[in-house]
Amino acid sequence: MLVGNDWYKKSSKTQKVRCEICANYCKIADGSFGVCRQHKNVNGELFDVSYGIVSSLSPDPIEKKPLNHFLPGSLTYSIGGFGCNMSCLHCQNYMISHEYHDYSRGIKITPETIVENALKYNCKSIAWTYNEPTIHLPFSKKTSLLAKNKNLKIIYVTNGYFSQKSLTEILSFTDAFNIDLKSMSKDFYKKICGAELDIILDNIKTVYENNKHLEITNLIINNYNDSIDEITQLCDFIIDELDSNVPLHFSRAFPYYKMNNISPTKPEILFKAKEIASDKGIKNVYLGNI
Repeated sequence: MLVGNDWYKKSSKTQKVRCEICANYCKIADGSFGVCRQHKNVNGELFDVSYGIVSSLSPDPIEKKPLNHFLPGSLTYSIGGFGCNMSCLHCQNYMISHEYHDYSRGIKITPETIVENALKYNCKSIAWTYNEPTIHLPFSKKTSLLAKNKNLKIIYVTNGYFSQKSLTEILSFTDAFNIDLKSMSKDFYKKICGAELDIILDNIKTVYENNKHLEITNLIINNYNDSIDEITQLCDFIIDELDSNVPLHFSRAFPYYKMNNISPTKPEILFKAKEIASDKGIKNVYLGNI
C-alpha cells in the first residue's frame, strides 16, 4: 500500500525517495527497500509492502510488555508485524524482524478486525509490539484511532528510533510507551544496533515531556553493556532527565541471532543493577527473564 506523500520526499533529479518515518531517513532508489525492508520505492512512490499483514495477534497480560504501572492486571491485545529499523545483532525476535523470506506466515487483517478482537477478549488496550511498530506507522495510526473511539488505550513497545515527524504523530494517539534503551554507549548503538544513541535519548525525553506513561527496558549483555559505569550512567539519565518514578526494567539476555557466542547474563549482574538503580533513587525497578 502507498505510504502517503506526507511520509516521503521525492528527488527532483532522480527517482530516489527519502523516507521520513524513522530516524534512518533512508534514501531509497527505484526498486529498492529501506533499512526496514518494508518500505519500497516503486517508480518514485513509497509503498509499505506488508501493510495489513501481521506476524502475531495475542491477548497478553500487560505486564509482559513490560508495563507494570499502566492498567495493571489488565489484558492488552498485542500486535506484531515484520521488519525493523535497527539491525541489532542480539535481536530476540529476529525471525520476524530480520530473517523472514516472505509473508506466508503472516496474517492479513483489517484495523476494524483488530479492534473487534481486542474488545472480544476484554482487553483494555492495544499494544504494538514484538517488532518495531514505527515502520508501519500508517497502519498502526489508522487502527489506533479506531481503537480510541472504542475507549481502548494505545501502547507502543519500541526501540525509540523515531523521526521527529513520526514521534509527533505517534504522540497524538499513544497513551503509554515501553522504550528499549539498549545501552548508554554510542559505540554499542553504532556497532551492535546500527543506530544513533543521542536520537533515542532525545526521543525518550520528548515522550516524557509530553506526559505519556513511560517505562524503560534495558537488556543487559555480558561484556557488552554490563559495566557498573554504564548501568550508573543509565540510572543517572533517568534521574537527571526524566523522573525517579519512571519504572526501569533490567532484563537478562541469552545467546541469540548473531550473538550466539555470549553466555546468559549472570543473575548477580542484574541484582547489582537493581541495587544501583535503587540507591540512585529510582523507585520502581524490576528484573526480567530471571
